[in-house]
This record gives sequence, C-alpha cells and structure tokens, in this order.
Amino acid sequence: MANTIRIKKRAGTGSAGAPTTLAPSELAFNENSSDRKLYYGLGDDGDGTSSSVIAIGGDGAFTTLDTAQTISGNKTFTGTVDLSGATLSGNTTFSNNLTVSGDLVVDGTTTTVNSTTVTVDDKNLELGSVASPDDTTADGGGITLKGATDKTFNWVNSTDSWTASEHIDLASGKEFKINGTSVLSGSTLGSGVTGSSLTSVGTLTSGTWSATAIAVAKGGTGATSASAARTNLGAQASAADLTTLSSCQTGGAAALAALTSTEIAILDGATVTTAELNLLDGGTSATSTTLAAADRMVINDAGTMVQVALSDLVTFLENGTASSFELDGGTF
Repeated sequence: MANTIRIKKRAGTGSAGAPTTLAPSELAFNENSSDRKLYYGLGDDGDGTSSSVIAIGGDGAFTTLDTAQTISGNKTFTGTVDLSGATLSGNTTFSNNLTVSGDLVVDGTTTTVNSTTVTVDDKNLELGSVASPDDTTADGGGITLKGATDKTFNWVNSTDSWTASEHIDLASGKEFKINGTSVLSGSTLGSGVTGSSLTSVGTLTSGTWSATAIAVAKGGTGATSASAARTNLGAQASAADLTTLSSCQTGGAAALAALTSTEIAILDGATVTTAELNLLDGGTSATSTTLAAADRMVINDAGTMVQVALSDLVTFLENGTASSFELDGGTF
C-alpha cells in the first residue's frame, strides 16, 4: 500500500497568516493569494503542540525563478550577484561602499552628492555636454559655490565672457596674462600694454613722455621746444634776458621781487632806453646840442613827471610875477 502524506491547508478565501498552532513536525499551507506559504510546526511543547510555527516554503516566503515578488527584510549576499539586464526601480539605498568597475550613466535631472570630498582622476571636466552643444546651451553654465550669497563663475553668452561674481585675488608673485604676455601684476602694468584709457594716475616718479605735447589747458606747454613753450606760456624773455636776471645782485633781485603789479604795468608800457635811464640815474656824460624852442625838458609837476617845452620855460622866466625873476636886457 502506497504511503500518503497529507498537509493541512487553508483555502484561498481564508485569512492570510500562519496557523495558530501545529503539531510537532506538522505541515500546513495557506492558499490565500497574499500569503501562499508552507508552515512547519517546530519543536515539541510536550502537550501535542509544537513550540513555534515557521514558514519553510512557498512563493510567499521564498524567491521563485520566474514570478514577480516583493522581498523584504535584511538579506546578505556573498560572492557575485549578476544583475545584468536587471532594472532597479524605486528608491534604493546602499549603506556601505559601492564600487562600479564599468561606466556609470545617470539619466535623471538632479544628481546629489552628500560626501565631504569628491575625488576625480580625470583632469578635464566637461559641463553642458548635451546632444548639440552651442553657445546658447552653454549660457549660464559654470560653477556655483553656496554661501550667504551664491559665489559664481559662469559663461555669459551675451558678453561672450566668463564672469565671476566675486573678487579674484592672485597669490603673491602671480600675474594676469593674455596669450602668454603679462598684462598686470600686483604693482606693474605689463610691458605689452601700449594703449590705455586711464583718466587719472598716481605720482609719477620716473619715465619718458613719448606722446604728443600736452596742451596748456591740460597743464602742459603745448610745445616740443623751450622757445615755443615760452611763447605758449606768455614768457617772452630771451635766454640772454634770463642770464642777465640770474646775475642780479641780491639787492637787485629783492627789489625786482618787491615790485607791485601796478609798478610792473608801468614798466611794461615804458619805451625808455638804457642810456636815458642812466642819465636819470645821475650819468655825467654830455652831448653838444643846439637848443630850440620846441625841445623838451623833464619837470616834476607837483609830483608828476612831465615834459615841458623850452618855450614854456622862457615864458615862465619872462613873467616876473610868476617866476620872481626880473629879466630885462634893455633896448637899443
């Protein structure tokens, strides 16, 4: 006679879950679609019942080869797990290190890295690598460092430039270069800078002016020679005149310096010669001259120096009342 093994069951219309009790080594299968587990009575309490009921089979308790399943609880795998062709859906967390020996492709819209240090062996990072990159797709691309305000270094298409939101502070001894040529260091404009739109500079202590003459209105002379400079500045003295002035005695120089603007204006309008000044200054040289009535002599007229015709002097002398002189040559 064949042996028959019978297993308890709960119909599919029954509730999910393990039987309350089983006899020692007794088996029971729950056909409920949300359960579908084979249970076993483990141990012996000595009263005809097992110590516990455990699941030992069924696609509700163990993985199958070709059906969809939801697996929960902690699982530990050793060796190699081949997931080729598999797709991980939903949120997945790896609590330990993850090493990808092949390529890693991320197709999402946001990639978040919460590590404190990111190390990349590749020395060239590509940004904006879309299917058809151009300056429009690159616009606004770059690096953003989060802070109280964003610190950015971005490409701006409208200005065709890399644009920084913050200061650029080079280390000591470093400089800005264009095409290998220094244009600016911490203290010097590069020798290749030959044009500028500077509107003001500090104190110039050395150098050679090689540009056009600076106009008088801009503080220059507007000339390229000393004589032209004197003309432009209104200084008409000749080199000989300047030499004469430089040889003045101390008293003479002081006297010139003491002249008032009115006195200088009087001298500026004078047409007197050196010989005439010497006569006024007490010169003793004399010239034989035939006097005429129209000749002049200098008279101090109540403080004003004037020229008087000799005929006026004769009239004065002949007027005894006015001159207190009595000139009478008599008659014949």
